Amino acid sequence: MHLFHFPSQRLAAVAAVAAVGCAAGAFGAASSSAAAGGCSVSYTVSSQWAGGFSASVAITNLGSPLASWSLAWDFAAGQQVTQGWGGTYSQTGTTVTVANASWNGSLGTGGSTTIGFNGSWNNAANPAPTDFALNGVPCNGSSTPTPTPTPTPTPTPTPTPTGSLPSSFKWSSSGVLISPHSDSHDIIAVKDPSVVNYNGEWYMAASTVNSSGSYGMEFLSFPSWSQASSATPVYADQTSIGGGYKTAPMLFYFAPQKLWYVTYQMGSNIGYSTNPDITNPYGWSATKTFYSGMPAIISQNIGSGYWVDSWLICDSANCYLFSMDDNGHLYRSQTSVSNFPNGMGNTVIAASNSNPYAFFEADNVYKVAGQNQYLLIVEAIASTGHRMFTAYTSNALNGSWTPLANTESNPFMAASNVSFSGSAWTQDFSSGEMIRAGYDQTLTISPCKIQYLYQGHDPSANQSYNLLPWRLGLATQTNSTC
Repeated sequence: MHLFHFPSQRLAAVAAVAAVGCAAGAFGAASSSAAAGGCSVSYTVSSQWAGGFSASVAITNLGSPLASWSLAWDFAAGQQVTQGWGGTYSQTGTTVTVANASWNGSLGTGGSTTIGFNGSWNNAANPAPTDFALNGVPCNGSSTPTPTPTPTPTPTPTPTPTGSLPSSFKWSSSGVLISPHSDSHDIIAVKDPSVVNYNGEWYMAASTVNSSGSYGMEFLSFPSWSQASSATPVYADQTSIGGGYKTAPMLFYFAPQKLWYVTYQMGSNIGYSTNPDITNPYGWSATKTFYSGMPAIISQNIGSGYWVDSWLICDSANCYLFSMDDNGHLYRSQTSVSNFPNGMGNTVIAASNSNPYAFFEADNVYKVAGQNQYLLIVEAIASTGHRMFTAYTSNALNGSWTPLANTESNPFMAASNVSFSGSAWTQDFSSGEMIRAGYDQTLTISPCKIQYLYQGHDPSANQSYNLLPWRLGLATQTNSTC
């Protein structure tokens, strides 16, 4: 009898959201303790576009320690806060007030914190606010600089490779690159990574699992893979995304809107958040969902499986949202690029397998640069009980998928075709992300010397699925045709 691991946690009910920031118009109380001795504020516009902008506000307490705080300022040109993070925002006329969040209320002498918001402006002028005051005490410790908008990200050019995808694959893997960070979140596993490279820095979102088997998400950034292990995470419950069951994230930059997106599964729906500046991990918006509920075709075919692992990719006309059900089905929904993220519908079964373990979960879809071809990667469970990847190709995102490397004897990635410089730290190759050639919504990859960031675990681990000690490693293709 074969041994299988079932992801029962992915069915977990959505827990109550503990948001740390609220949209403008929400009111919250704060302590009236004074900041004896004053404060300083540094205000920076990080990006600006027609009718809108994003700004950060760095607060330093120069007085006695504070258990809680409230910051107020006045806009000079009618600007309005539309969304904030790092505190509870309210606005009356030109005056904005921000009360601390639960996690950043304590400010010792010399202590600092940074909050941020999205705002609207009239396109005529967007001057820096005036008259900052912390708990009623004017912040005169430093001047506020003139806003200097940062350039909008420009999608990286598509490479022109000279090779193509092979019909079989061989890989060499790194050791463990990313493990759980030791802190109060009590994380025992890091998994389901999604990663982009922007301006020479790696930005990653990943699932986390704590010692009770509860799932969440974290955000990391690091300049090189050799420094990934020392990156300090920012957890979703420290942003406006909040806590609760939100997991299996996927990152991309949606160029038509000049916004970063992270999508994630929620058990009963697929959620997303946006961020105008990926360098600010606290800048993710509160959760919105793509659907009003589970599409009928999924509920009719899911059986005893779970709705998992969303994946979004766009061509020039449409955006497609893929997902799996642990029951042998790949689903596809779509909306137009011009209507995204609204209007997601027309959900169909894009591919299926009568053996659900051969076509299980963790789907990735990419555009192959220089080819009229898309690559689909799907996680399977081998007859040994270990996780592996299979691969398929199509000439269109709404087309049919043809097997490329989809068997145990010829997998995309498995214990049988991955080598290690030392002893193998894992025999399981599970939910991950290809290293892309860019970072926009087209999800373009080069077919040359492919790299894949995956989750694995100690072969001796025998815990239940939700308590397995997942870690992240990077595999590099060794039989490239380029």
